[in-house]
Parts: sequence; C-alpha cells; structure tokens
Amino acid sequence: MASHKKYDVENPLATGDSAHQGAAGKLSVGDIDKNNPPKDVKAPAEKVPSQPKPQGVLNKYKHCMNNQWQGVKPLKFLACIVVFLIIRYAVPKPNTLTWPAWQLFAIFVATILGLIIEPLPIGAVALVAQAFILLTGTLKFELAFVAFGANDTIWLIAVEKTGLGARIANLCISVLGKTSLGLAYGLACAELVLSPAMPSTTARAGGVFVPIIQSLAVAADSHPFSNSSKRLGAFLTMSQFQVSVATSTMWATGAAQNFLCLSLAASAGVPIPGEWVTWLKGSFLPAAVTFAVIPALVYLCFPPEIKKTPEAPAMARAKLKELGPMTSGEYITMITLTLAVALWISSRFIGLSNVSVAFLALSLHLLFGVLSWRDCLEYTPAWDTLLWFGVVIGMSTNLNTLGVMKLFASFISKHVEKLNLGQLPAFWLLSLVYYVIHYLFASQTAHVAALYTPFLQTMLAARIDPLLAALGLAYVSNLFGSITHYASGQAAAYYGAGYLRILPTFIIGGIFGIGNLAVWFFLGAGWAKAVKLF
Repeated sequence: MASHKKYDVENPLATGDSAHQGAAGKLSVGDIDKNNPPKDVKAPAEKVPSQPKPQGVLNKYKHCMNNQWQGVKPLKFLACIVVFLIIRYAVPKPNTLTWPAWQLFAIFVATILGLIIEPLPIGAVALVAQAFILLTGTLKFELAFVAFGANDTIWLIAVEKTGLGARIANLCISVLGKTSLGLAYGLACAELVLSPAMPSTTARAGGVFVPIIQSLAVAADSHPFSNSSKRLGAFLTMSQFQVSVATSTMWATGAAQNFLCLSLAASAGVPIPGEWVTWLKGSFLPAAVTFAVIPALVYLCFPPEIKKTPEAPAMARAKLKELGPMTSGEYITMITLTLAVALWISSRFIGLSNVSVAFLALSLHLLFGVLSWRDCLEYTPAWDTLLWFGVVIGMSTNLNTLGVMKLFASFISKHVEKLNLGQLPAFWLLSLVYYVIHYLFASQTAHVAALYTPFLQTMLAARIDPLLAALGLAYVSNLFGSITHYASGQAAAYYGAGYLRILPTFIIGGIFGIGNLAVWFFLGAGWAKAVKLF
C-alpha cells in the first residue's frame, strides 16, 4: 500500500461547546490521498507563486491602472486640464465677452473632451465639471442647475418591468426576426409611422424603441455594458439612432425643434405657407432615400455578430404563448403610454411640456402599483442621464445667454458674406458651419434657439432664397442629432441604454453625418428645384 503523509485537519464540526475540545477538536487523518481528499476535509492550500513586481515607471503605471486604481485616469484627466488652461489663459478673450463667459467656454470644451476620452465615467466627468463651475464662481447655483429636472425617462421602465416590452419585442421577432437586418428595418418602419404623430425624438427613443431593442437584444443573449452587446444590441441601437435623423427630418411634426424653426422663420419675416405640406414637399425625397439606406449601411459599417436567426420567429411565438394574456400591469402601461402620446401630440395646443406629461405618466404608474419607488431609484441609466446631460445642456444654455455661441456664429457668417458666393454654394457653406458648430451643443433645441436666426439672417443678407434658407436650415437642424452621444435627447437615450461605446458612436455619427449632408445638399437641392420651392 502506498504511504501517504499524515497531517491534521481542522474538524469543521468542532465548536467551542464540544465535549471533545482540544485534541478531540482535531481530526487525525492518515492514509489520505491528497489528490482526492474527502468532501468534508480541506486539503492544505497550495502556495501560489508570487507575481514579479513590475519594473519601470510606465509598467508600474499600467499595473496600477489594470489592477488597483479605480479613480481618474491621470493622463486623460491631465489632457482635459491642459485644454482648459490653454483656452482660458493662452487664447485671447474676445472683447465682447466677459471673463466668466470665456471661462465657462473653456470649461465646456474641456468637459466635452472628457465626455469623449472618459478619464472617468461620463456621469462623473459631468459632476466634476459642475463642481468646478460652482467652486470657481463661474456660474451661480441656480444658473448651473438650470437644465436639471428635465429627465423624462424613469417611468419608461414600466414597459420592461410589466412584460409589455417583451411582448412587443416578441411580436416584432415573430414577424421580422429571420435576420438582424430585417429587425432593423422593422424598427425603422415603426419609427417612420410614429414620428409624425409623436413630435419628440426623445420620447420615441426612450419611451418606445429603447425598451424594445433591449428586449430583442437580451433575447439574443446580447447584454448592455458587455462584449455581448456586439451580438445584436449595438447594431439595432446604432441603426435606430441614425434612422431617427431621417424620420424627424421628413415630417414637420417629427421633432420639437421643427416647431421652433418654423416660429423663428416667421419672426424673421419668412413665414412658411402651409407649414406641414410645404415641409413634406421639400423633405420627402432626400428623407426617403436616407431612410431606405441607413439600416443597410449601418449593417455594412457596424455589423452584428448574429446575421441570421431563422428559428427566432417560432421561438417568439412560443414565448408569446408562454406569456399568456396581457396582465393588468401591461394594460395600465399601454393605456398610460397611449395617454402620454396623445398629450405629447396635442402639447402644442394645450401647453403641456414633454416633461410634465412624463411626470404624469410616472405618477399614474406609482399610484396603480405598476412601479414602486425602489424601481425608480434602481433605474440607474435615467439618473446617470439626468446628471451628465443636465450639466452639458446647462452649460450650453448659459453659453448662449452669455453670448458666446452668437459671437462665433456672427464671426463666421461675416467672413462668408465677404466671399460673394453664389446662392447654393453660400447656402452649403453656411449650413456646413451651422452643422459643425453642433459639436459644441448638447441639445438640438438649444442650438436652434441660439443660432437659427443669426444664420437665417446671414443667408438672407447673402441673397439666398428665403424659403430655401428657412427650410434648409430647419432640415439641417435635424441632421446633426446623431453625430455624438450628447448631440440630442435621443442620443442620450440610445447611448444610455448601454449598447454603444463612445468611439464607434463618434465615427459612425461622423460618417453618416457626411453622407446625410451630401444627400440633402445635392439631391435635396435638385428636388427642391423640381418641386419649385425656389
């Protein structure tokens, strides 16, 4: 018989009250095979060889970043600080601006850089920036927090919690689920149908499509904030995000900023006759073309790992059968959503804001027990969005109030006037400048409020046809809604779902932004001439 080393093992059953304390508290073990110890006996822990300590400053830094440090990434944070210092102290301040305005602009640019390179999670970046604004006295408290309280997404978790989102998702899969591209076009068609009757891109994104996309993705084992997002969720989110540009541009009632553009145009002396029909007359062909090709192009540029799911429709039908009849919670959610949509559609006439309607919907869900307050507190994406988006919109609003954005627009437009370009080249150039400036904005409505009128007046001074200038700028005001993860309310909703990352969002947003501008500048101009808009 093979000889085995004897050793004592602590008896897991021995306690301080045992009559067999001391020697009896030990189990003398002999002839135990160390490779196969009894289940109730713990073998001595094997010594793990110690890892060699990293040598060199750079290696020590990498080791710290990968294994220990959970705070700010120093090099990225330093880059943000350097950008702030250069703008604040090295770049000459325009004479028409106050020092607080110029300092806020420097903080804003550094914050946008932070949102891109992420020295901290974006919510934390915004929090640090807001703290710096308050500590330096750049803005008073009430001005710094002017954009907070405008989050209208928390109640929308009811679509997921009650199972209504899963039901809608499975209905969609049962009809269109054979391919991931088919799913993208199905969601796009739903967006096209909803957009003229639901004049809020943010509400459509957060209230309807994000929950459906999440349900579809999770059913395909594609989860947010993980590598599995590439299986399906990231593609569907990106496709729907880019499609929202086409649908909001097609209809005059497709987005909140469209109403503002029409009102500002009338105030500037360019009333649009028959607003809804005239808008569609100019937008139909270019919007239809971009709508038709966007899902396919996203599929080519940002493909999902899952291409075909031939078994998905049958699985979806089985899941629907398993779900059974609609529950009371689902009915309440559906009725509340219908009420919210009706109020959003009529908000222009009854004077209720989107946020007011959202709070009503949230209150109804709490009153009927569809949601608990804990559900709301645990819905972290809404609170994260509330923080960082509120900070950035607040800075944009104050930059507009302090005259920073108008100063830059005036500076650029004056130089364009001196070029003495023809009508279309001047329109294209000014529209391009108007478009690019949106990288400094976190709200389409704020951008329109700040710059639509100055750019429209510049176009009129350059002898550009009034209708072309007014409608063209209004169309462009929709095209930049998907260029970044902070470009619009729907951008925050889609990015907040957790399936997109910053770098791909910027790259795809830039590529599709160039494509959208090309379609609207050339095909759109030809179409406008063909239908005799100018």
